[in-house]
Amino acid sequence: MSISKIKKAKNNKKLTMITAYDALFAKLFEEIADIILVGDSLNMSFAGKPDTLSATLEQMIYHTNAVCNGAKEAFVVLDMPFGTYINKDEALTNAVKVYQETNAAAIKIEGGEDRAEIVSHLTKNSIAVMGHIGLMPQYVRSEGGYKVRGKSQEDKEQLIKDAIAIEKAGAFCIVIEGVMSDVAKEISDTISIPTIGIGAGKDTDGQVLVWSDMLGFFEEFKPKFVRHYLDGAKLVKDAVKQYKSDVQNKTFPSKEEEY
Repeated sequence: MSISKIKKAKNNKKLTMITAYDALFAKLFEEIADIILVGDSLNMSFAGKPDTLSATLEQMIYHTNAVCNGAKEAFVVLDMPFGTYINKDEALTNAVKVYQETNAAAIKIEGGEDRAEIVSHLTKNSIAVMGHIGLMPQYVRSEGGYKVRGKSQEDKEQLIKDAIAIEKAGAFCIVIEGVMSDVAKEISDTISIPTIGIGAGKDTDGQVLVWSDMLGFFEEFKPKFVRHYLDGAKLVKDAVKQYKSDVQNKTFPSKEEEY
């Protein structure tokens, strides 16, 4: 996959994006997914924090290197964490660091019209940017929680403005999260670059899910937009219980498993 192929997928092929945070899972996903996102969601699913805000650039670089080591041919996107792109100069400094220290093909940043100048500065300096509009996890405290976007005409118009601004700024793709499906469709029809939805209906140009959500490892809460393709938590617990049982009844290791 490449940026040009991602752009050409618009109206031709639905793009599949999935998160990964380590080499093991990245290798499993590499041949299947079009894009692997090293999401700052790792701060919650991997580190057990209540939101994404305390993720650091060093963490993201560490996990991106692990992903790139496991999936050497994949199109890998690094999620720029909160506070690393507060102005265009700091954003460029941090993006250059990402490019110099990892093999990430692109970075992702949250924001619409308010971040268009930053996106433009990055793309003019040879940084590939994936945008992210709608419900933005890094805005959770300033917005007072996770709120579905596009419910009013005013908000719908703002989201369309956001998407147009980010496209004009040079982004090659935009994630649309937590947006009313009809609004997400209109956004996708309005801009010429692909949109990748998460909780934004089926009419975006692709979909993304957090792997631990999709595979049923996160038990505390299931968002409405998540589909479980595996009961991962139960499978793992059952396997570990069987291992414990085999250890206690001395059936593991067997003669065949000894030196």
